[in-house]
Amino acid sequence: MSALWIALIVLALAAGGYVLGRKRALASVGGNTRHLHSLPSYYGANVAMMAAVPALILLVIWLILQPMVLNRMVAPMIGSVAAGEAGEMSLVMSDVRRVADGLDAAVDQGVLSGAEARDMQSDSTDVRATLSNVGVALGSDVTAETLSAAQRYRALSSTGSLLMTVVVLAVALAGAITATLRTHRDFRARNVVEHGMRVLLIGAACFAILTTLGIVLSLIFNTVKFFNLYPASDYFFGLTWSPSFGGGSSLGILPLLWGTLYISVIALAVAVPIGLFAAIYLSEYATPRIRAFAKPMLEVLAGIPTIVYGLFALLTVGPLLVSVFGEGGFAGVGWMQGGTAVMTAGLVMGIMLIPFVSSLSDDIINAVPQTMRDGSLGLGATKSETVRQVVLPAALPGIVGAILLAASRAIGETMIVVLGAGAAAKLSLNPFEAMTTVTAKIVSQLTGDADFSSPEALVAFALGMTLFVITLGLNIFALWIVRKYREQYE
Repeated sequence: MSALWIALIVLALAAGGYVLGRKRALASVGGNTRHLHSLPSYYGANVAMMAAVPALILLVIWLILQPMVLNRMVAPMIGSVAAGEAGEMSLVMSDVRRVADGLDAAVDQGVLSGAEARDMQSDSTDVRATLSNVGVALGSDVTAETLSAAQRYRALSSTGSLLMTVVVLAVALAGAITATLRTHRDFRARNVVEHGMRVLLIGAACFAILTTLGIVLSLIFNTVKFFNLYPASDYFFGLTWSPSFGGGSSLGILPLLWGTLYISVIALAVAVPIGLFAAIYLSEYATPRIRAFAKPMLEVLAGIPTIVYGLFALLTVGPLLVSVFGEGGFAGVGWMQGGTAVMTAGLVMGIMLIPFVSSLSDDIINAVPQTMRDGSLGLGATKSETVRQVVLPAALPGIVGAILLAASRAIGETMIVVLGAGAAAKLSLNPFEAMTTVTAKIVSQLTGDADFSSPEALVAFALGMTLFVITLGLNIFALWIVRKYREQYE
């Protein structure tokens, strides 16, 4: 049984337990709720929680651990690479899992019977043909060891899934029955439910923190590996970015940082004035009817996928700029040789950032106390003078924080840069030349058939760590400014 069906059955048991627990609580006092310690809903929620939470937690843990256990049990069967490198073993085990999934699919679709899948011989051509019929692609020929390991993996996986179904449903039933038997008029159901919810909330917070910690530690460990192989001084102060997977690479980050900051500055030069003016209009001048229409329409820009912005930059903005600034263009200056350039990516990224600036600035401007506006107007100032001399100075720290948050978003953008700015790592002041950014090179360094232990692949983690530190610093600075503003004006 699939994990989805198990979860649905557990939730159905929890729903039934809620009804049963509530009825049992009411029955214990003859229907008079005043004699219960807690509201009837708490008794039902206690049974539902005891049925669902332990079972679902066990299900998640089982789904995480089962593949690890199966890999450890099946890996010794691959004798040819059992003592090899971890990367080679990982590739072989990927093929083993694909063959096992293909055998399952073949049985489900009637291409093979269960006995045929279990006893199938290791003719590579026959195995490939069978798996091809069910849409499974392999990266290499199927050896006898791989097929035998896949059959063993399939058998163990089937046994594990059956055992998981039995154990998880048994835990759900045991929890529901235990909680139901504990339900009576004096049972402190509200206390138990509230304590359980508190534990769940603490667990969710800890999960988020541990996830962040895991990401940071993975970056740190791989960055340390990179600096053990490549000099840190050449990385931080090198003026050339020229990776070569055959050796002799120049991995200076300065050209990438320059491209990242250049594109981000152009994007902010577009987004900040438009977004700020839009926020001032919506908060100070627009009627409620116009605001109700314009604000959601403006925020639609934030919901457009970045790949769409990238295609817009590649197919529309780039050719438009070439028609104006290219050779033979309207301006006749010949500055732009192709559609991919810093200006192309910066303009489109600025459009993408407009809702970030406008929404945050609008909320901050609306947070300025109305008494400040009334006092300015009462002293004879006009509406525009009030906005310029009272509202904007009061909201300025918050607006600066919004701009810094938008800047961190611009620094981390990838798809618009890949499609709109090009892939050339260079130090140049010409905004109509192709350049690239840190995020674009992270993608390029981790794609392909590079050795994952080489400096050319590990440099992606050093780039990611550098970008993480920069954006973290911007976010901390922005939040500090916003908090200072709130303390001053609330």
